[in-house]
Amino acid sequence: MVITEELKTLYPFKSNFLNLGENKYHYVDEGTGPVIILVHGNPTWSFYYREIIKELSKTHRVIVPDHMGCGLSDKPQNYNYTLEQRISDLGELVSYLDLQKYSVLVHDWGGAIGFGHAVKHSESIEKMVILNTAAFRSKRIPFSISLCKNKFFGSFLVKYLNGFCFPATFMTTEKPLDKLVKKGYLFPYSTPDSRIAISEFVHDIPLDEKHQSYNTLKSIEEKLSELKGEKLILWGGKDFCFNDEFYNRWRNIYPDAEYKYYENAGHYIIEDEKEDSLKMITTFLRQ
Repeated sequence: MVITEELKTLYPFKSNFLNLGENKYHYVDEGTGPVIILVHGNPTWSFYYREIIKELSKTHRVIVPDHMGCGLSDKPQNYNYTLEQRISDLGELVSYLDLQKYSVLVHDWGGAIGFGHAVKHSESIEKMVILNTAAFRSKRIPFSISLCKNKFFGSFLVKYLNGFCFPATFMTTEKPLDKLVKKGYLFPYSTPDSRIAISEFVHDIPLDEKHQSYNTLKSIEEKLSELKGEKLILWGGKDFCFNDEFYNRWRNIYPDAEYKYYENAGHYIIEDEKEDSLKMITTFLRQ
């Protein structure tokens, strides 16, 4: 998949690919200097971080993968779309690029993936930035997402009725997204087959001990305190999914973290609070 000329005005980055078996794993690699890896969630892709990439690449080397099945990566229909596999994929990229020391920024389901990698490589982690996410167990799930997770009709709703990607363009922000920005978020997910990973992401949310990813998430949760680097927590207070329960949990896990709570921002915090959140992130990473 190749980005359109229209969207290049918002996302002007060179595409890079790592072969993971027979599938291509897309990533952005911009700038030079200290390394920062940005890990996206569902149903976004590296496009979510476009403004952060532009700003941080002035002083940092910014690495932003598209998870397999997301963004400009391949969309295999028979891939092992599990948390453990996604952590492994990120590790393959870090190894391929021979990254020794780096910071990590996470959002949404990217929290479990990014922290899943970080707790395995704690000696390499310098700083962590946390944006409306989780990397620990919770039984809370919004009704709208539980519908998409339903084993009888969830996949049909997400893949054929676009019942996850499209609602995300207006349910995740308090400020309406620009028309072209909406088009950017939806661009990689224009057909039922291209939404395979979006659907599998939802089904991979572990709510009970029998779930395939439960023990993986539990193991990550138990090791979070081992990450000793500085932390920055930026939180949108009007998130329909990751609410204050998750925010307070992070504050308890990392009581010494720098933080800022945006009362009027939604789940896509860097869309609702673009200028201030970008200022907070760049200051934190550059100091």
